[in-house]
Amino acid sequence: MDNELRIIISGGGTGGHIFPAISIANAIKAKRPNAKILFVGALGRMEMTRVPAAGYEIKGLPICGFDRKHLLKNFVVLCKILRSEHLAKKIVRSFKPMVAVGVGGYASGPTLNVCASEGIPCVIQEQNSYAGVTNKMLAKKATKICVAYEGMERFFPKDKIVMTGNPVRQNVLSTSLTKEEARKTFGLDPNKKTILLVGGSLGARTINDSVLQHLNLVEESGVQFIWQTGKFYNAAIMEQLGQHKTLPMLKITDFISDMGAAYKAADLVISRAGASSISEFCLIGKPVILVPSPNVAEDHQTKNAMALVNKDAAVYVKDADAPSTLLRRAIEIVNDDAKLQSLSKNISALGLKDSANNIAEIVIKLATSEKA
Repeated sequence: MDNELRIIISGGGTGGHIFPAISIANAIKAKRPNAKILFVGALGRMEMTRVPAAGYEIKGLPICGFDRKHLLKNFVVLCKILRSEHLAKKIVRSFKPMVAVGVGGYASGPTLNVCASEGIPCVIQEQNSYAGVTNKMLAKKATKICVAYEGMERFFPKDKIVMTGNPVRQNVLSTSLTKEEARKTFGLDPNKKTILLVGGSLGARTINDSVLQHLNLVEESGVQFIWQTGKFYNAAIMEQLGQHKTLPMLKITDFISDMGAAYKAADLVISRAGASSISEFCLIGKPVILVPSPNVAEDHQTKNAMALVNKDAAVYVKDADAPSTLLRRAIEIVNDDAKLQSLSKNISALGLKDSANNIAEIVIKLATSEKA
């Protein structure tokens, strides 16, 4: 059956969709090296470069989301949806997949709609604790729905749900560095308490402002910091810091390629509350302060965060409060060993291991007509 295994994986738009998709593809290839995997994404979105970089072919659809502020512009959006449905049908009939996997994002809608109409089994992978619009619409047509949070029967048919967790980046789990060695790779003191601040690859203005407004506190804290500013904000931040005296306890970078080393170096992480990041924190048992982005659909990051906070597995700081309170709260927590230990223990209990392998097993069983 190896030579016949053909699978479409569709979706993207953000790293939170793309990283799990690539992890699932890698897990399938590890089990079935001859499997043929085709990605379908949205033209102009980050999957169109990230997926080929991971070694997979991708086809792009001219699809985008509705403009809720300018309703008249949605005529163009409707035309793009219709065009995408037509292209998706051509792609599916040409590739002849045995299973389709949707990870959320614009492209997964037309792709899985076409596959379902052609009688092809569909698997949905929902990363968040609050289901996305596309996945909710596709749920009735899905064969299996892989989730990472309890209580997802609010959105999906209970008999289709499988608790798998979210696939994560492998280098996060596989680092062999000790905490001291990891700190040295960032040019930091191997024996000092360390806080990692991350806001995603593009950065998070609120988290950045929380540092910039309290540089004196950074200097006086006795703590050292690894600060990923994001590429969008880095130049302006470096210019502003050029007017300040050197802060050797503050390691600044626009992007961290080895997140495994960064997490290992940190006693505490400050982060947005994207589903993929939260899954990583759970699997490595890392104490975290979550600052959910208010600029996401249906405020799902706050819902992700509260799923942990309600189990004493993370600390929550509201985005609007962060510039005034975040840094002081973080320094207080990183110096409280009992609090760190409690957070680590509680968040570790929520981690679901082997998520990509478990999802790959479901996909392969469906593709080979076995009972998943």
